[in-house]
Amino acid sequence: MRIGIFVVAGLFPGRQAGPTLADAVEWIVAAEEAGFDDAWIAEHHFMSYGVCPSPLTLAAVAIGRTTRIGLGTAVSVLSTQHPVALAEQAAVLHHLSGGRFTLGVGRGGPWVDLEVFGTGLDRYERGFAESLDLLMSALSGASVAADGEFFRFREVPMVPGARLRPVVACTSPGTVDLAASRGLPMLLGMHIGDADKAALVRRYREHGGPPGGHVAAGVALVGDSTAEAVRELKERMPSWLGPGLAGYVPVDDRPRTARDAGAYVELLTGIHPVGSAEHCAETLRRTAESTGIEHFILLVEGLGEHRRTLENIARFGAEVLPLLRG
Repeated sequence: MRIGIFVVAGLFPGRQAGPTLADAVEWIVAAEEAGFDDAWIAEHHFMSYGVCPSPLTLAAVAIGRTTRIGLGTAVSVLSTQHPVALAEQAAVLHHLSGGRFTLGVGRGGPWVDLEVFGTGLDRYERGFAESLDLLMSALSGASVAADGEFFRFREVPMVPGARLRPVVACTSPGTVDLAASRGLPMLLGMHIGDADKAALVRRYREHGGPPGGHVAAGVALVGDSTAEAVRELKERMPSWLGPGLAGYVPVDDRPRTARDAGAYVELLTGIHPVGSAEHCAETLRRTAESTGIEHFILLVEGLGEHRRTLENIARFGAEVLPLLRG
């Protein structure tokens, strides 16, 4: 089983974005010391849910501070970026890290980002497959060209070139089918439980996708008891999730259903490794057995305090990882 951390860099009340980003780098350094396999960094714009608009930049800083741990993006949003530019940056990180970097990509949402960055709703609604194919082309050969609806340009050399296989965030059946048809592993979100994850994995296989390689995000907190850990997250996480989730602003006038932060935390603490070390290990084993997924990336910053996040990372490494690997 492969276990990493999932870095959102959420802005809790009373915190500032700059120090939160600096803390996020320290979490990755601590995760390497604690024995985690990798660290995956989220991309968000114009919101307090996550204050890292450039996970590639943060990954580059973390690469310079570490020697072993893998780095990835969870995810880089294809709907607001040029796929070739993203491939170039991924190639740089691949070479500078000695092969430790993994590019995770996703379609994103119909958010105001599309307006700000000028890519528009069409790229979001119809352009993801073309963007993904162009990205794969740029990451698979010495040169790249395009003759599609959204991208059209002459053949150019990829400098630096790198052969990388992206991971694709999948939240809908259509994206699952697309990932399967391209033979790319899925990244599944922390908002769904084991039954839904297993259903998506089955659909992926039914549509010709290769076995294995999928990644699932979750939340983790190790406590002296399960009740204590659950209570702490229920007390602290809504203060971030409430205003954070409200930051998802549609680019048009489509309705958006607001998610209740308290109910969301109730869901998260029930389906992810939140509790005693034994409970955390058993939860991950159960998910692996029921879904076939053996790679998990865990949000460890849910209490909103730098010191407590470092303690959670160290404790998970000392108490939970040995139970999973022993």
